Amino acid sequence: MSKGLLIGLGVAALLLFWGIGVRNGMATENQEVEASWAKVQTAYQRRADLIPNLVKTVQGVANFEKSTLTDVINARASASQIKLDAKDLTPENMQKYQAAQSQLSGSLSRLMVVAESYPQLKATESFSELQSQLEGTENRIKEERDRFNDTVKGYNNKIVTFPNSLIASFSGFTTKGYFEADAGASKAPTVDFGK
Repeated sequence: MSKGLLIGLGVAALLLFWGIGVRNGMATENQEVEASWAKVQTAYQRRADLIPNLVKTVQGVANFEKSTLTDVINARASASQIKLDAKDLTPENMQKYQAAQSQLSGSLSRLMVVAESYPQLKATESFSELQSQLEGTENRIKEERDRFNDTVKGYNNKIVTFPNSLIASFSGFTTKGYFEADAGASKAPTVDFGK
């Protein structure tokens, strides 16, 4: 064998092993994104699981606004219907998922505000415990969303940089969507103590 052929085979082998290593690294990063997504879904599921108990507790209070409870129940049903697989985390699908979860968050916020008008509800131990659990769950959701975004950033960086992007396009790896701030989140709420 000629020296040139051996060098060519050596370079080809190095490129092959490099390509395999890059592709395996992308697969590992993809698994990290999927695991992080599962944690986000678990946090949202915990919130969805707490809502029926919260609604039952609130229903026990006479004359409580039925429309508020109906909004919470409907928002939970809507959010529960949107299933997003880790393989379909496109920016568009992430926006749909986030919109449904934001609607549920808004309904829960309105429920908590209305509950402030019912001292007998606030005084019940089960309501206070559920309120505390929901608050903790909302904090977990935020933490898991932040971790998810960090994981997606690492994955996206890996597959869009050259020459990795060449291997990503041949291997079917595509960028994943991020959780973004809710619409209007950049506007500070108006506080008026004059009333």
